[in-house]
Amino acid sequence: MLNAVDQALVNDLTGAPSLAQRRALAKIITLLESTRMDHRKRADDVLNTLLPKTGKSFRLGISGVPGVGKSTLIETLGLYLIDKGHRVAVLAIDPSSSLSGGSILGDKTRMEKLSVLDNAFIRPSPSSCTLGGVAEKTREAMLVAEAAGFDIVIVETVGVGQSEIAVAGMTDMFLLLQLPNAGDDLQAIKKGVMEIADLIVINKVDIDPDAAMRAQLFITSSLRLMGFQGNPDHASHNQAYWHPTVMTLSALEGNGVPELWEKILHFQKLQNANGLLQSRRKQQAGAWMWDRIDAGLKNAFQNHPAVQTLLPGLSAEVNQGTMAASVAARRLLEAMGHEFF
Repeated sequence: MLNAVDQALVNDLTGAPSLAQRRALAKIITLLESTRMDHRKRADDVLNTLLPKTGKSFRLGISGVPGVGKSTLIETLGLYLIDKGHRVAVLAIDPSSSLSGGSILGDKTRMEKLSVLDNAFIRPSPSSCTLGGVAEKTREAMLVAEAAGFDIVIVETVGVGQSEIAVAGMTDMFLLLQLPNAGDDLQAIKKGVMEIADLIVINKVDIDPDAAMRAQLFITSSLRLMGFQGNPDHASHNQAYWHPTVMTLSALEGNGVPELWEKILHFQKLQNANGLLQSRRKQQAGAWMWDRIDAGLKNAFQNHPAVQTLLPGLSAEVNQGTMAASVAARRLLEAMGHEFF
């Protein structure tokens, strides 16, 4: 049951596009990101209330190494989509300091043209050192943006490495940005983020067109080597399935952006027709539930009275080298009770 304040926020959020809706969207996401237990309970109630109004957008995840041009591409693509009548929400994740825990949250400042448009909403959030290149509450923020009527939701990750692929587990399409001259053909066949991308885009083709073409050829060949084309469910002759594709563009100049959107639309059409879009979302919802269970168990462990009593002494012994870290971990887990074993 929502209180009066939260009900008013929900009403504003689900109403017509307006300044009040944008304010409600920002406030609800802030509520979701709060670590206070009373805020968490309110956020759960708000999220359940909004759930029937979610699921109608297309969710696009964009990842790539720092400096590849993610923000530039999102702004250029966002401006193109708004001009076509879409409403675009961008959830940009900025890295947090492992020392101070702080974040600069500068993504919004790099999208100056997009951020001032009425049909765009940009929300920078700190990663809070969460692994995978996304923030802890990104999935929930995405649902809130959908409830507000944004039909395109873009998730921009922090600059990630080859093992940080969490964004692929919460979006309909995973787009990986690459740079020309970023490595040789061996780099292109490494496992990890490369093999799960639905679309690989070589950006900054304006700087070195020849290098971009070579990179496109290398990565296209690597997709075959990694077995995409040999998968019987995704055989190259079967046009009912999407095949991972490599293309080039210049986000800065806007060259190739219309072609990029055509590929995204083709992907969406195929995934809807063969039922894989809904299947993917169901799998993601289940994975999200277990992710929240893992986080809840960790929080319960850290706040358990017996653990808090033993932790200082055991930590000191581990630091002094008088107890193995694995032994200390076992004793802390045992302090919670044998029901965890």
